[in-house]
Formats: sequence, structure tokens, C-alpha cells
Amino acid sequence: MKYLILGAGPSGLTFANKLLENGEKDFLVLEKEDSAGGLCRSTDVDGSPFDIGGGHFLDVRDPSVTSFVFSFLPEDEWDRYERDSRIDLYGDIIGSPIEANIWQLPEDKQKRYLEAIAAAGCNCGEEKPEKFTDWIAWKLGSAIAEDYMLPYNMKMFGDDLDSLGTYWLEKLPNVSYEETKRSCAEHRAYGTQPGHATFYYPKKYGYGEAFSRMADALGDRLICGEMAESIDYEKRSVNDAYTADRIIVTVPWVSIKRHINLPEELAKSLKKLKHSSIVTEYEDKKLDTPAHWIYYPDPQLSYHRILVRHNFCPGSKGYWTETNLTRYDSDSTKEHFVSEYAYPLNTIGKQELMSTFLGYVSSKGIYGLGRWGEWQHYNSDVVIKRAMNMADELLKGSS
Repeated sequence: MKYLILGAGPSGLTFANKLLENGEKDFLVLEKEDSAGGLCRSTDVDGSPFDIGGGHFLDVRDPSVTSFVFSFLPEDEWDRYERDSRIDLYGDIIGSPIEANIWQLPEDKQKRYLEAIAAAGCNCGEEKPEKFTDWIAWKLGSAIAEDYMLPYNMKMFGDDLDSLGTYWLEKLPNVSYEETKRSCAEHRAYGTQPGHATFYYPKKYGYGEAFSRMADALGDRLICGEMAESIDYEKRSVNDAYTADRIIVTVPWVSIKRHINLPEELAKSLKKLKHSSIVTEYEDKKLDTPAHWIYYPDPQLSYHRILVRHNFCPGSKGYWTETNLTRYDSDSTKEHFVSEYAYPLNTIGKQELMSTFLGYVSSKGIYGLGRWGEWQHYNSDVVIKRAMNMADELLKGSS
């Protein structure tokens, strides 16, 4: 076939449907699970939708992305929300991001944070440190680092934070002492909201409904229940059963057991890729909060985030927690789901590793795409856009 797509998550489904949109029908999609959607799959729990891979929402920022998604699940089947995310800072509930909402804390705590921000290395002209833990304090101040950023990241990614690089943290805002001080004086947030400042969520379904409809559009070109066990990089074949002019890999490279005719050095480099696994668990309690989701840095709590389902999914009740698998109580009898591949870790040297690897395999007609194909912590709207762009580029190159 012309195209073989590994994985029916948001990036694989988008790429496949863009092929169809452009009249290209010579392709197949292989998916190891029994249903499509990847980390964005939804199911029904206690009579309402439950997003098994954690909280996922459709950001409004890119009209080309929303227009594409709405072609499968029309806009009138979505509700639109202004983001309300909060942080439970050991009993003090404030808005997120923390650096914009310190003014919501008691005055004595505001003073501690302000003094720490004023003394932060980035505000004092100190040289940028290389270690992750040092960089956080240098960027945000010791108080935010100790109370929030370090414990929260440990809960999400593990205890060895200094194995992570700092290259991915550049998107964090510059925490200006003067601006923070002014926000405390004026009792208002400063700066811009993070991603999903405005987002869509389906009125009657879980987020996975959009991707179920994308899967339905593919018909028998989608094969579920078949895992990519092997890739031959010279023959461009998968599982010794499928060959293609181009292979689009959206699944985790490390989940593929046999890498045939891949240079040994590159095969070894794949073993350096790290990821974290999560468990989502349902709680049937209704929370008295308008928040859509809440972050919890407290190490005494196993979970790092909760999604308040009844605040973005009309008619539902309860909430779900998100917990790193290493912190999860395996004896729990509550309804829960395990996502082995949840977050690719931004370890030191990963950028260079992936650049070299993807450069080589693309020369063989094999392309990495999306969160796992590129090993980047992309949100669903970002991988949809990247898949749209890749489809356009490859189709243009073959015409």
C-alpha cells in the first residue's frame, strides 16, 4: 500500500482522514486496542462519560484544528468553556498558574512568595543552572519550587527530576517581581493563561467521541486488535505482513519489540527513551467547586490531579483522579484504568536523540508523528495540527 499508519490515536486518525479528504484511499491503520482513540478514548462509568487517559479538551486556538474536528463531531454538539483550573496548595485553593495567582493567598504567605521571587536567580542576573531542580528555583523562586513545582513534578514523573532536561521549561512565564507585587496589590492575575484558556468539551459524550467518529469514517481501512510487533526499516514492512511506500509511526517506538535492519547504535538509543504511566480512578462524590480540574502537589496524596467531571460534562456526577502508576494503590476496588504510555519524559539528551533517530528513519520512508512518534508532550490539538501538516507535505511530495 502507499501508507501504513501505526496507531489510531488522534494523530493517526487525523493523518488517515486527511488522506481520505484528499482522495487517497490506498492505506491501512493498525491499532493494538479493540477501539480507536488512544489516550483520548472514553467509556461510560456510572452513567456518564469517563476519559480513561486523563483530562483531554479541545483547545480553541487554531481554527483549522477545530474546523477539522467539527467535520466529524459538529460544533453544536460541544459546549464551550472558559478554563477554571486551580491548585490545592496544602489547603489554600488558588487559581492556576500559581505565579499569576499568589495574590489569592493570605498576606503572610504572599510575602514569602514575593521575597523568594525577588531573590530568584533569573531576577538577579545569575547564570542559568543545568539541573532541573536548580533551574526551577532559579526561574520561579525557592518558595514556588519547594511548595509546588518540585513536589508536583515528582508526583507526575518520579523522584529523579535531575534526569530531566530544562529545554522544555522555557515556555514557563518569566516571573517578574514587580508584576507579581502589583498583582498582589491590585488583587488580580497578570500575564496570559496557559493552554486551554478556552476549550470545548462534548455535550453528551466523552472527548473520545470525536475520535470514534474519525475511526468510523475509515471503515475497513482501520484494523483494531493488531499490535505493531516489528518494523523492517529496509523493506518498510510491519509484522512481516504489511509493506508500504511510507510508514507513519504514532505508537511509542519502545513498544515495538523488533527493529529489523536498524543500525545498532540507533536501536540502543531507543532504550534511553523514558515515559511515565498513569492510573485514572473514578470517585462518585460531587465536589463543591466550580473548577474544571485541580492540581495537588501534596506528597501525602497519591494523585496529582483531579478532573471535576460534573463541571464540564452536563448531567454527570463525581470526578476522576490521575495518579502516577508507581504511586497507585493496586488493591483499590474502585473503577480505574491504566495507561502504560501516558507522558513521554523530557530527559537530558532526548531532543538530540530523537532528531538523529527521526532523521535516519525518515530517509527510509518511515516517519514519527505525534506525542509518541516524536516523543514530545503534545496536547491533542497540537498532534492534530501536526498530522494535518504532515499529510499535506507527504501528499504534495508524492504528486
